[in-house]
Amino acid sequence: MRNILHIQKRLIPDLLPVMQKRYEILHRLLISGTMGRRSLAASLDLTERTLRAELDLLREQGLLEAGSAGMTLSEAGRRLLEEMEPLVKELFGLSDLEEAVRAKFGLRKVVIVPGDSDESDDVKRELGRAGSRVLGQSLSPGDVVAVMGGTTMARMAAHFKVSAPLADNWFVPARGGLGESVDYQANTIASELAKRTGARYRMLHVPDHLSEEAYQTIMLEPNVREVVDMIRSARIVVHGIGEAVTMARRRKLDPETIAELLKDGALAEAFGYYFDRDGRVVHRMATAGLRLEDIEAAETVIGLAGGRSKGEAIAAVMRFGHDDVLVTDEAAAEEALRHS
Repeated sequence: MRNILHIQKRLIPDLLPVMQKRYEILHRLLISGTMGRRSLAASLDLTERTLRAELDLLREQGLLEAGSAGMTLSEAGRRLLEEMEPLVKELFGLSDLEEAVRAKFGLRKVVIVPGDSDESDDVKRELGRAGSRVLGQSLSPGDVVAVMGGTTMARMAAHFKVSAPLADNWFVPARGGLGESVDYQANTIASELAKRTGARYRMLHVPDHLSEEAYQTIMLEPNVREVVDMIRSARIVVHGIGEAVTMARRRKLDPETIAELLKDGALAEAFGYYFDRDGRVVHRMATAGLRLEDIEAAETVIGLAGGRSKGEAIAAVMRFGHDDVLVTDEAAAEEALRHS
């Protein structure tokens, strides 16, 4: 494919910008849904006259559908975007970036979407869509999938879909989450994934942050123990990555603990553990859910995070060495390499 692109650039250099422009129109409709022509033109920085000509051509090809509310991507348009993805990664230089990140951190697979999640909601949505696709490709019948909470994870769940019901699969929260925003709790994300796929799910109705005494007591409850045992048997784990201090405050850790984290050089948080720049665990929370040994035993661990601000945190968690797949965006990938 790289050779074909090289030939096209030499013989018909004017073709690639046209193809890229039409791809961007289709892709914007994919991640944004139905859009009016004026809104679509503004988001792509095109004149309405230029966009109108492109929309007419794409509609004639059966790639778009026009309605009273605006333009919508057709099923043929969706299939074409999927087929174009490897080509687009070459055009944007993302294939080389994916390989650089994969090799640097010893990962099985890296998927990078263009842009910076810190600056664009569209990139955040695309990151969620890419994460949902990776999870779908990783699933096998009978799998138990443990999922963490967070905004990126919620976007992944919102995009998840399968061609046939997953009656033999289970989605479970990787940890408790009471006290968090309901929309972003691991319980909510596990149930959303199950409802979208016809799978089954279990919920863990315990706080995310427990004292050691409370943890020991709650683990004596048979119903809690049953769910926790299922969580710890998960073949697939999907988790977000956060900056250490941001996540500590969100988890409502006391000021003394936060000061200790800073003193120990904590940069990143994932699955209830705090990591320094070398990927060493410097703090753990007592939580009824996944432990490090469960992460190590899982067959596939998928990290999902984006935004340049998280690049250093992503690098720290990747150095921990137990992720198999990373789904991120271009800005975060570049920053992670800079801190590698």
